[in-house]
Amino acid sequence: MGPGLPGRARAVGHTVDGMATDGGIRRTISDLVAQERELREQLAQGEITGGQEHERLRAIEVELDQCWDLLRQRGAAREFGGDPDAATVRDPGTVENYLD
Repeated sequence: MGPGLPGRARAVGHTVDGMATDGGIRRTISDLVAQERELREQLAQGEITGGQEHERLRAIEVELDQCWDLLRQRGAAREFGGDPDAATVRDPGTVENYLD
């Protein structure tokens, strides 16, 4: 498995004093997008099966959704005078069931 996939605890990105930073979250997003590309390349090279790619991509998609949700929470808190550091990573069930 690729780095960071099993527990998906990385969704908060890089932290300062235990709080996620926007830059850290964006770096995590960039890392996850790179992992998506790597998985597609591994599939094309025959290094992994389509099933393995699908499973790993699904895990990455969930983590990406959590990261984007956290950035939105932080932005909304700033916009309305709240504390962006009070934003938390929501569980996959919550972020995956939003209506777009």
